[in-house]
Amino acid sequence: MPDPYYLTTAINYPNGKPHIGHAYEAIAADVIARVKKAQGFDVRLVTGTDEHGLKMDKTARAAGRDTLEFADEMSGYFRQMCATLGIGYSAFRRTTEAQHHAASQALWQAMADAGDLYLDRYEGWYSVRDEAFYGEGELVDGEGGTKLSPQGTPVEWQVEESWFFRLSKYRDYLIELNETPGFLEPESRRNEVLAFLKGNDLRDLSVSRTSFDWGVPVPGSPGHVMYVWVDALTTYLTGIGFPEQEGEFDRFWPADLHLIGKDIVRFHAVYWPAFLKSAGLPAPKAIFGHGFLLHRGEKMSKSTGNVVDPIELAERYGTDQLRYFLLAEVPFGKDGSFSDEAIVTRCNAELANSFGNLAQRVLSMVFKNLEGRLTGDLPLSPADAELSAVVAGELATMQERFHALAFSEGIEAWMRAVFACNAYVDDQAPWALRKTDPDRMAAVLMTLVRQVRDLAIAIRPVVPGSVDSLLDQMGIAVDARDFAALQDKDWLSKLASNGGRIEQPVGVFPRLELAAEEAA
Repeated sequence: MPDPYYLTTAINYPNGKPHIGHAYEAIAADVIARVKKAQGFDVRLVTGTDEHGLKMDKTARAAGRDTLEFADEMSGYFRQMCATLGIGYSAFRRTTEAQHHAASQALWQAMADAGDLYLDRYEGWYSVRDEAFYGEGELVDGEGGTKLSPQGTPVEWQVEESWFFRLSKYRDYLIELNETPGFLEPESRRNEVLAFLKGNDLRDLSVSRTSFDWGVPVPGSPGHVMYVWVDALTTYLTGIGFPEQEGEFDRFWPADLHLIGKDIVRFHAVYWPAFLKSAGLPAPKAIFGHGFLLHRGEKMSKSTGNVVDPIELAERYGTDQLRYFLLAEVPFGKDGSFSDEAIVTRCNAELANSFGNLAQRVLSMVFKNLEGRLTGDLPLSPADAELSAVVAGELATMQERFHALAFSEGIEAWMRAVFACNAYVDDQAPWALRKTDPDRMAAVLMTLVRQVRDLAIAIRPVVPGSVDSLLDQMGIAVDARDFAALQDKDWLSKLASNGGRIEQPVGVFPRLELAAEEAA
C-alpha cells in the first residue's frame, strides 16, 4: 500500500466571497498534493469553511440574513473557487456539519478529561475581526487614542463567564516543539512564535462564549458555545473521519502539513498543538506560513476597491495560467505582488513563447516531416545525450525545490530545461537537416519528443489541464504521467512499437491579451 500523505489548507472564513489570497493558498496546496500523488503517495487534501464565530454572526445580521442561510451561500462560493481553479480536494468540510460538531465535542471532552478546562470569568481585549484575544502589551495605538491589535484591527473590552484552557501548562512543550527543525517554516515565522512563547507568561486561553449562540455547543455546559478557533482547528481532524479512530483517521493523522497564511501562525503553532497534546493526540508534522499577495504592491481591501476575484481572473486568463503565475512569480513564504500586466507578461514569455512554442514546433515537425511516426531506436549524438542530461538534472532540481516548498525556484529550474531545449533546436536546425540528413533530423526530433514529454510531466502538477491536453496529443497513456514514468527510458520505443503517432498538433498555451480595461 502506498505511503499516506495528508495536508490541509487553512479553513476559510466565509464572511465574504473568496479573494486572491484564498486562491493562492488553495493552488499551492493542490500543487503539493499533485506532486505527492505523482511520487506515488496516497494523498488526502482537506479544505473547507469555518462558519462559526461572532464575526460571521454579525456579518449575517448586518445583511438582514439568517446566519446559516448566509453561511450556505458563502461556503458555496468557496466550493466554486475550488472547482474553477482545479483544486482536487479529498474532502471539503463545513464547521456547521453534524460530523464536525461531534468531532469538536469529542476533542473538548478529551481536554476536559485531561483536567485542562476550568470555568472562570473573562475580562480582556478581543478583536472580532481576528476572532482573537490580545494582552495589553500586544496592543498598538490607533487614531484618537484607540487601541488596535498587532494586526491593526479594532479591539473591544469583553467581560463574560468562560471556560478556560490551561495553555500555560504547555509552554515548555510548545517551545520544544517549535524549536524542532522543520516543524514551523519559514524561519521568520518560527522566530516570531518562539519570541512570543519565551518572552511572555503564557496566559490560559478563554475557549467558550456566552454572549452569542452561533457555534458548537459546549458539552454539559448550557449557554456556552466553543471559541471559534477550537472549532475551526478541529476541522483538520474531521476531514479524515474523527472522532472515529480507525480507518482514515488512524492512517492519516498526524497531518504531514498544515498550509496557512502568516497571520494565523500563532493559532496553529501554539494553540492547536496544545489542544492536541491535552487530548492525547500527536501534533502535526509541519506547518508552513506563507506570505500575502499584494495588488500592484498595495494591500487589498474593500474600502480601496482593489480586491480581486480569483474566479474572474481565472476566467480572464485561464486557470492553468493563473496557477502557474502565482507559484512562479512569488517566492513562497514571502509577500509578493501581482497585476494583470505581470500575469500576461510572464505567461506569454514562459508558457506560450518558450514551452508552448517548443512543444508545438516539435510535434508539428514530426507530423509534417515524419508523417507523425515515432521511433525510439535511432542513434544519438553527444549533443543529444548532453541535452537529456541537462533536462534530467534540472527536473531533479525542480522536484527538490518543490519538496522544500520553494515553488518559484523549482519553476526556474524547469525553465532552464526549457531554454536548453530551445537552444538545442536552434543549434541542430532540424528543418535544414530534412534534405541533407533526414536520419539525423529524425534523431533530433525524437530527442526533442523525449524532452517535451519529460518537461510536461514535471510541470503537470502546476498546469494539469494544459499538460494533459498536450500528453493526449502525444499518445501518452493516462497511467504513464506520474514521476515514476520519468525513469522509463524505453517509453518511446514501446509507444512506437504499439503504433503511436503524432497527429496535427494543437497549441495548448495561447498567447494572452490584457483585458480592455486593464490595457486602458
